[in-house]
Amino acid sequence: MDELFSFSDLKSAVLQKMQADNLWWATGKIPEAFEQMPRRLYLDAFYPMVAQQEVRRAVILMGPRRVGKTIMLFHTVARLMADGIDPQKIIYLSVDTPIYNNIALDELFALAREALKQTDATPKGYYVIFDEIQYLKHWEHHLKSLVDTYRDVKFVASGSAAAALKMKSDESGAGRFSDFTLPPLTFNEYIDLLGLGHLIVPKTIEWNGQPVAAVDTIDIDLLNRHFLDYINFGGYPEIVFSPTVRANPSQYVRHDIVDKVMLRDLPSLYGIHDVQELYRLFVHLAYHSGHEFSLEDLSKASGIRKAFIQKYLTYLEAAFLIKVVRRVDRNARRLQRQTTFKIYLTNPALRSALFSPMAPTDKMLGNMVETAIYAQWIPRSDTEVFYANWKDGRKQGEVDIVGLNIVRQQPAWAVEVKWSDRYFEQPAELASLLAFLQANGLTSAVVTSITTYADKPMHDATLHFIPSALYAYIVGANTIRGHGDIRLPLS
Repeated sequence: MDELFSFSDLKSAVLQKMQADNLWWATGKIPEAFEQMPRRLYLDAFYPMVAQQEVRRAVILMGPRRVGKTIMLFHTVARLMADGIDPQKIIYLSVDTPIYNNIALDELFALAREALKQTDATPKGYYVIFDEIQYLKHWEHHLKSLVDTYRDVKFVASGSAAAALKMKSDESGAGRFSDFTLPPLTFNEYIDLLGLGHLIVPKTIEWNGQPVAAVDTIDIDLLNRHFLDYINFGGYPEIVFSPTVRANPSQYVRHDIVDKVMLRDLPSLYGIHDVQELYRLFVHLAYHSGHEFSLEDLSKASGIRKAFIQKYLTYLEAAFLIKVVRRVDRNARRLQRQTTFKIYLTNPALRSALFSPMAPTDKMLGNMVETAIYAQWIPRSDTEVFYANWKDGRKQGEVDIVGLNIVRQQPAWAVEVKWSDRYFEQPAELASLLAFLQANGLTSAVVTSITTYADKPMHDATLHFIPSALYAYIVGANTIRGHGDIRLPLS
């Protein structure tokens, strides 16, 4: 049988494709369409990891689908060139390109150098980007070999099958890979990308007797309208900027994010046979985001065996669709046997897309406000958050968010999320929060509101009432700044 293409024809096509995808080799600029796209604020945290040549590690950019990973890679290319890197030392290769099918990473690197007419035996000073790397079988072994072989080359990889990347990076990349997770948009990124920064103004508040930097707004009603839009649509850049996508976010999110993860990524990675069962569980969790669950309750509600639910929760969390939050007791002690836990969507827009956008009067909006605030905390690698729940006789208490001092294993701060202004006038309704503060020797806590921004002295503690939208903005901004050991929920 005659072959449709000769080897030389195939090689020629590969080289042409590489030149087309790396226009900066000839022009010194990334494509204009990418240049005009707004930069995600996470670029400032990601770029130093790429630019660091002396650290011999590949950088793995991972995260949910459709959060702008490829766009950030092109913006990284632009910044490298702005910093004086020779454009012909920067190579971008999208591994899911059909013509690259079954070509190993080292072969792609060699072919790219051939396309550049650079056949140096010992390559130095290159920055090589492999996009959508999960489409290459055993990519982690190929990449580890490249890192070990080419000591003077910086390798960057990314992919949308976040669960697969995370698992294989942990298993095979120890000491060779550095992970960077790009989450859905934080609220302050959302405000920044829409050019609404003028709504935010600096403010200083007193926390435990010390001045702490915070923010205020010139128009809380307008900011709250944007906060509601963020809850409904704001997690994904394409929804924010595309009127066509925004007109039907349900189809976009369900098809491009949820369905592809459920029907392709997770089944191929974990060998899941009953995809509909997994999907049914996720829809149940999405609708009740922010609720407390037990394996028994989930099993009864979904008709799925507890052993499978435990596995499915692990898979969904690895895919960055949900976050399981563990419980502590009144004295902030972790429970040895965790029978109950809370589950949050990593972005509230997932719920709106699966069901319907929320109105300001929706009775479930409070849960989505809590989900949105948790979404600002989830990307942090330096802070683990919990919720507190306990029974004291017939009374039950709960605090929405608790931060522990990792070294001392003691509570550092507490936050109660409310979508109401009434608690400032009726603080006695916050009895659980006040009991938690007293039990743990804390003298300050945050209570979120709709519009109230004021302090309320209460016996031996001060409650700082902050509008939920502003608190989400503060936490999201500081998450991106990557502060170290966070002792206050405002820093």
